[in-house]
Amino acid sequence: MKYGFLKVAAAVPAVKVADVEYNLQQVESLIAQAEGQGVEVMVFPELCLTGYSCQDLFKEQLLIDKAEDALLILLDFTRKLDVICIVGLPVQIGSLLYNCAAVIQGGTLLGIVPKTYLPNYGEFYEKRWFASAPDLMPQDIYLAGSPIHVTPEPILFTTCDGARFGIEICEDVWAPTPPSNRLSLAGADVIFNLSASDELVGKHQYLRQLLSQQSARTMSGYVYASCGFGESTQDVVYGGNAMIFENGHLLSEGERFSFQPQIKITQIDVERLRTERRTNSTFITAQAQVGCRPVLVTCKPVTFRDFDLIRPVNPHPFIPAEDKMQESCEEILNIQVVGLAKRLYHLNGSKAVIGISGGLDSTLALLVTVKAFDKLGMDRKGIIGITMPGFGTTDRTHGNARKLMETLGITIREISIAKAVTQHFEDIGHDAKVHDVTYENSQARERTQILMDVANQENAIVVGTGDLSELALGWATYNGDHMSMYGVNAGVPKTLVRYLVNYMAGEMATEVLLDIIDTPISPELIPADEQGNIKQKTEDLVGPYELHDFFLYYFLRFGFRPAKIFVMACKAFEGSYDEDVIRKWLQTFCRRFFTQQFKRSCMPDGPKVGSVSLSPRGDWRMPTDAVSTLWLKDIKN
Repeated sequence: MKYGFLKVAAAVPAVKVADVEYNLQQVESLIAQAEGQGVEVMVFPELCLTGYSCQDLFKEQLLIDKAEDALLILLDFTRKLDVICIVGLPVQIGSLLYNCAAVIQGGTLLGIVPKTYLPNYGEFYEKRWFASAPDLMPQDIYLAGSPIHVTPEPILFTTCDGARFGIEICEDVWAPTPPSNRLSLAGADVIFNLSASDELVGKHQYLRQLLSQQSARTMSGYVYASCGFGESTQDVVYGGNAMIFENGHLLSEGERFSFQPQIKITQIDVERLRTERRTNSTFITAQAQVGCRPVLVTCKPVTFRDFDLIRPVNPHPFIPAEDKMQESCEEILNIQVVGLAKRLYHLNGSKAVIGISGGLDSTLALLVTVKAFDKLGMDRKGIIGITMPGFGTTDRTHGNARKLMETLGITIREISIAKAVTQHFEDIGHDAKVHDVTYENSQARERTQILMDVANQENAIVVGTGDLSELALGWATYNGDHMSMYGVNAGVPKTLVRYLVNYMAGEMATEVLLDIIDTPISPELIPADEQGNIKQKTEDLVGPYELHDFFLYYFLRFGFRPAKIFVMACKAFEGSYDEDVIRKWLQTFCRRFFTQQFKRSCMPDGPKVGSVSLSPRGDWRMPTDAVSTLWLKDIKN
């Protein structure tokens, strides 16, 4: 397990009912494939060594003995292998027969887990053949030539890298209180399920929802393997399901009704799961109610392998999936609108002042403000949009700002800041030819002063336009555009702003929004080039926002160390940015994030819209003088 990723597999072998030798060969073949691909833990279907649908043949001693012989052969087969294998077979203990999962690694039988809930309804008759886990008395037995302690108590297995996993068998997860509840609360990061669930119309979708919800409820990884082609079709059909979930999200899924053996391999982010649990007070409280602790079994050490991240990584974690884009955009906008509407209602206000630059952020803030006024039944003329051209304002952004305000029917004001800022330069003795931080910030603060003073004149509030990404990087002038009376974009990252504006463009059918979307992101504080185009481009200075939003999400949401974020970014942006570029901007992100906390410590109120927020009153509380040394060193290492 490297960077917290545990490589797992769900395997569905071909079987022949009661042909243990054939089934063993199929299992061995898939184990060899998994070992060759560096799988750390793999799971097979329920009773895979005999076949699940043997019915009364489970009463035959020959079948039971041959299953044990197959386990002995399997132990010898895995003697020089690292992969941990979980296989299903009937196990006789005393006078009772149990439907069991056997955990083997490196020629060693690590443990036996009997099934707890035995279905005995509809097409299932398991109580006819098997006893349940609670029927088992703790004892030491010999199985496949190996001494092993069997117990009805839950068992947790720990890999050599510290990942913990538990096991349940088929019906167990369908029960009102699945064993995985207890196992997860006791520390299992991943649950493996050996199953033999038959196919019925509509059942598969229900099963996927069940596994997804159980994975989400227990904040665990869930690896499910169910028997398929070769099982008896006398009365039912088995589709061969292989599914792997992580905290409710489906990571990988096999082909149903395949006639060929299959193995689905992916990586579960154990570190991510542990972060989720650590920050969830409800999960922590539930842990205290577990009662007795499970038996702990330590797996064997393994040979070191080079790490290769094989699971896909979404380069834009803040962006909704395409099929949910419209629904998500509408929800986000409603959160922003309701937040601002409540503030206006609380203040008994009927006016709002907003600076309109012709850029994305101020456009989104204005659209939200308009929707809030409409929802409150207030006149849009109460929205005072002020465009404040300065030394770097281009005709394109200035024209778009005015056209947008005209289209929306708000009150328009234009106040040039050039004269006031020039006077200010004279007052403080600054050379206007020196385009340094003083040159830039003086313009930003002048604009904010205008907005605040007009708000005083009009008994209005200033609506802030800065977004979440700018807050993370400190890309705002302290007590300049950093300040407002309510920041509607405070919870919206830069990459998402563009999608929200694009969504509104489709709703409003206006071309000005499309041109704003295509305009380079810029504070326009440096004069334009000779052709009148934007010269100062934000992403040339601080780096691509899609990278910074990626860094921000995994840094803030899960607390990942930079080295892990770097590996994930290289996978996510493969073909778009090389490693040196990613490393450079990751260093920039870490450095700026730490040095700019003082701006976030006094940021205005604003609504949280997603799982990540930088409000000092909510998700993120950090000393302003914390240092980034450890994080910057981690990138270099």
